[in-house]
Amino acid sequence: MKETRFFYCPDAAQSHCLPDEEAQHAVRVLRLKEGDEIMLMDGKGVYYQAIITLASNKKCMYDIQQAMPQQRQWHNHITLSIAPTKLMDRMEWMCEKITEMGIDEIRFLCTRYSERKVIKLPRIEKIVVSAVKQSHKAWLPDIADMTSIDEFLNEPRQGIKLIAHCHDTIERRSAKEIMANAPKGSPITILIGPEGDFSEEEVRNAMLQGYIPVSLGESRLRTETAGMYAVAMAHIASR
Repeated sequence: MKETRFFYCPDAAQSHCLPDEEAQHAVRVLRLKEGDEIMLMDGKGVYYQAIITLASNKKCMYDIQQAMPQQRQWHNHITLSIAPTKLMDRMEWMCEKITEMGIDEIRFLCTRYSERKVIKLPRIEKIVVSAVKQSHKAWLPDIADMTSIDEFLNEPRQGIKLIAHCHDTIERRSAKEIMANAPKGSPITILIGPEGDFSEEEVRNAMLQGYIPVSLGESRLRTETAGMYAVAMAHIASR
């Protein structure tokens, strides 16, 4: 039985033509042809069962057979806001994996001890789209460019708001316990600092905005590991 291929098409219901990069992959790499069945995902919660009607070197057109709204596999809106590492490949790997798990929003922070001030957002978006297709996720996470921690803290956010840090001078609660006791459906926002951690001032400023200082456990984790671990905990709490 031939495997059904998934393609990301944000305007699937209106365009009836795969985006250029997806079309080239379908026709030149997978060698799909007229009459082959494909599955489209719009990144907004709907799959579309479709049949290819035209497969040429420049275009891949389709006819939708059925719209298939999906239900989320997790109940809480999960946001990870993280200071990217100096080695960006580690951050790209993390984005791929948390997308496979399922996440609603990824934000990148510039903090006092950040080693990286700039990211290549289009590259990360491409990696995330690939992960969405591979893991058959119906929702594409919202990804934004670098922002300062002060700007992020001033954004209005509902639900459980956590900032993980390692300072002994600021009391920390267990992130696992807080998430486990969070009401189902309550948004969860998690802040993860750079390798040098948030400064004490940044943590205290976050507390003034309603963020709870937390520990992710006894182990000292790398930034990307902490991000993945926090998202995994949020998933367990939201099911």
